[in-house]
Amino acid sequence: MSRSTFGTRFTITTWGESHGEALGVVVDGCPAGLPISTEDVQVFLDRRKPGKSRYVTARNESDQVRILSGVFEGKTTGTPISMLVENQDHRSADYSRIKDVYRPGHADYTFDQKYGFRDYRGGGRSSGRETLSRVAGGAVACRFLSELGIRFTTYASSIGPVRAASFDPEEIARNPFCLPDASAAEKASAYLEECMAQHDSTGGVIECRIEGVPAGIGDPVFGKLDALFAQALMSIGAVKAVEIGDGTAVSEAKGSSNNDAFAMKDGTVTKLTNHAGGILGGISDGSTILLRAHVKPTPSISLPQQTVSNTGEPCTLTIEGRHDPVIVPRAVVVVETMAALVLADSLLLNMTSRLDRIREFYR
Repeated sequence: MSRSTFGTRFTITTWGESHGEALGVVVDGCPAGLPISTEDVQVFLDRRKPGKSRYVTARNESDQVRILSGVFEGKTTGTPISMLVENQDHRSADYSRIKDVYRPGHADYTFDQKYGFRDYRGGGRSSGRETLSRVAGGAVACRFLSELGIRFTTYASSIGPVRAASFDPEEIARNPFCLPDASAAEKASAYLEECMAQHDSTGGVIECRIEGVPAGIGDPVFGKLDALFAQALMSIGAVKAVEIGDGTAVSEAKGSSNNDAFAMKDGTVTKLTNHAGGILGGISDGSTILLRAHVKPTPSISLPQQTVSNTGEPCTLTIEGRHDPVIVPRAVVVVETMAALVLADSLLLNMTSRLDRIREFYR
């Protein structure tokens, strides 16, 4: 299988399956001397692990990470960083009943058509559990970016039809939905209870705000920073649309209202508004980068669904087992770490874009 590696200069290669012995990641291109520990990575993995509330899968995984290489005496060595997380609660027998049936909303059919074979135990590489490896690798990127003063605030802006009407960053960690609005969290809870009672699921929207990114990151043609963010977020299996800044609202706006006026503040060029979401012409403009990922409803639901077997026989499928009624809360950290990987890679690539700065570095 190709394309299990993401990035150009700062890269991650993920491996493992949902119901295999373990999952892991190899991070390459991280500069030497970065202080990092198992705890730094574990904090991120704990944000996505299952079993934290009644609104996520009950799969009981500790998701404890082990750093196998690339770190010595608490700092990166500049060599590949290999990390591993063992699977502990994989109930593969739960999937034996549907091994010959294509689940609606999943990659069963397309995977079978591409490879002529599929790992039916939870979807194999197509499972959402693969994102564990991304989060571990992205945690290293976040640690690197923190050294440069770059900060992330990532949260759910909506759960199903329930939207956050206010923004309190302290509230994000207080409710199981990662919503920045306590009132919206209460409404989301009621809505999820209704979905669960109907054996159904829902989706939502995740927003990521990135502060401290300098102007001048990204390329103007095929390497546009917004295009790289879109590719990264769309590579998350549940994400079906990505917006940057005002997103789809620009199609109804006028140029006079959509353009961000420039001004000077403390001797620095700044913008009076940020409809562009921090990126102009594919290059960061120094203002807050705003990303928005639209997440589909969990496809594994216990309502009867029409499908066919791999021999073409029509049948009705009712999915049993442990599944998230909403993916959004656990996907928040996935969006954040994928955005961090894009930025870490882009910052390192940008170091060779100007001759004067290369001269300064080697002077």
